[in-house]
This record gives sequence, C-alpha cells and structure tokens, in this order.
Amino acid sequence: MTRNFSAWPLILILAVLSLPIFVMYLFLVVDTFTNSPVGSLLPSEFTLHHWRFLWDPTVTGDVWGPTATTFLFALSMVVIVLTVSSTAGYAISRLNLPFRRFFLSGILVMHAFPSVTLIIGVFLVLQFAGLYNTLAGVILVKASLMLPFGVWIMKGFYDQVPWEIEMAGVQDGASRFTVWRRLILPQVKPGLVSLAIFAFLDGWGEFMLPRILAPSADFQVLSTYLNVVSDPNSTTYNFHLFKSVGLFYTLPVLALFVVFQNRLMNIFSGGTKG
Repeated sequence: MTRNFSAWPLILILAVLSLPIFVMYLFLVVDTFTNSPVGSLLPSEFTLHHWRFLWDPTVTGDVWGPTATTFLFALSMVVIVLTVSSTAGYAISRLNLPFRRFFLSGILVMHAFPSVTLIIGVFLVLQFAGLYNTLAGVILVKASLMLPFGVWIMKGFYDQVPWEIEMAGVQDGASRFTVWRRLILPQVKPGLVSLAIFAFLDGWGEFMLPRILAPSADFQVLSTYLNVVSDPNSTTYNFHLFKSVGLFYTLPVLALFVVFQNRLMNIFSGGTKG
C-alpha cells in the first residue's frame, strides 16, 4: 500500500503536465465538427461540413487515392524492412562473418546520418536507375534508410535466443534455414511485430522523400496531400478543413498505437518473451 501511495504525487504531476496537450487535442477534434471562429473557446453548432472532403473530391481533390498510396507505401516498408532485417540480423548475430565488427560499426554510423544529408546522392542514384519520380524509388530509399535501425534491433533480439535451441535443431538433422524459420523466428516474434509497427508508422508519416524525390509524379501520399490543403498561397485558407484532414491522417496511427502500445515497448527491451 505504501508503494502505491508514494506513486500518486508523480502521477499527479504527469497528469497536470499532460492536461494542456489533452485540451489541445480536444479542441482540435471539436473544431472539426463546428463553425466556431478560429481561436474561439466555445464551439458553435454541430456540422459535418468540414469533413465533406471524404465524399466530395471537389473540395481538396480525391483523398482516397493518396490514402491507398500511403497504405501501399507503409505496407511496402513493412515487407522490405522485415525481410531484410530478419535475415541480416540473424546472420550478424549467429554467423562468424569476416569484418563483422566493422560492419556493425558501419550500421551505427549509417543510422546516425540524417537522411537529408544523403538527398543529393540518392537523387543521382535514382536518376541513374530510372526510378526518380516513381513510387518504387521512394519506397526503396525510405526502406534502405530504416534498414540500419531494423538490422540492429533484430540482432539484439536474436542475441537473446539461447544457442541450445538452434543446436538441438541442427543435431536433429534440420538445415540451417529450417532451424531459423521454425525454431528461431518464433522466439523473436515480439521483435518482428514491434519492428513491423515502427516500419509502418515510419512509412505512414514520411513527407520529405515523396516531396523531393517524386515532386511531379502522378501519385500523392497523405502527407503531401495535407501540404496542398495547408497551402499558404491559397486565397481562402480554411483552418477547420485543415484540422479535419489532419485528424483523418492521424487516426490510423492513433489506432495502431492504442492497439499495439505494449508491443512497441518490447523493441526497447530486446527481450524474446511476448
């Protein structure tokens, strides 16, 4: 009882500090359903007028095309990052590879570089490969920038798996691939799930790469779509509409976080028990 009671002051402090953020998001949600003037603390009549972009493409253009593209972008990130990280992380953790320590150091250095510093080099590579201004090019660049993080994280999870499990499978006559697929992967499932969530969120929220590497492409993602809605050069800037589109953009991420928040914590612990 004493231990629970001593935590109340900390809980109270965190609640007070979180209150302004909660109120800010509350006003954001309320403003999307009212016609109150900007900055007004009291909502006026209820309306769905600011959500008409969902069914009326003449408001800001079709929103469902960018939504589908954003889902494709994020899911492609999940597939590429999981496939490469789960195999490369296993190889680094289990195999006595030449220059292994140098490779691990290189991964950390690559992850430390801000992506914006690599834009010119990436631009030249995509032009040479014929992938500039394409969705595939943006996906490959974004996935490659996240791979150092994914490989390092999966190596940490593989390191926690006892060698006895793997050796038992090898002694029973199973191939190395079968041992990895049937014995090792189930042990690192929390890491795979956590990394998949991070990859999806990273892809869902990307703005800079589609904007720079595919500026005149036919496709849009929701982040660039939201940028068009918030165009300051527009003669009639609608704050309520901008908030509605922004909330629509945030809802899938919020739902994903609420459902998988416990899984997301596993990626920092590096454990193998789910």
